[in-house]
Amino acid sequence: MNVMIMGCGRVGARVAGILEELGHSVTVLDMNQAAFSRLPEGFRGKRAVGNGMDGPVLERTGIRDMDAFFALTQGDNRNYFASMMAKEVYGIRRVLCRVYDPGREQIFHELGLETFSPTSVGAQLMVDMLLREKGR
Repeated sequence: MNVMIMGCGRVGARVAGILEELGHSVTVLDMNQAAFSRLPEGFRGKRAVGNGMDGPVLERTGIRDMDAFFALTQGDNRNYFASMMAKEVYGIRRVLCRVYDPGREQIFHELGLETFSPTSVGAQLMVDMLLREKGR
């Protein structure tokens, strides 16, 4: 599968490494060249510097050949906008969008995006840990 990841922070770099290990072709896009230092040693995928909300940048980095697009920057609005472009303009079938604000997560989901909120997931995990019997 050809996958583009917008955002090479800790999560984006980790996802890129995992997908490459699984045999997928990965392109990582970030506005900061230094962010690529987070990629695993020996990462063979493509690296591209640019703004994932910019159509010419997306086209230059191969968006038309992608099967999936991950929006993993720290900005909910940036992730939403780039995800909608990938889905609506470029017809990418699998678009996954990280959303920090749980209220926006539901809205973005209702607009047709596959979303996840680390805020919601983390909060639920902490509650589950608290309520689970110790030692289990």
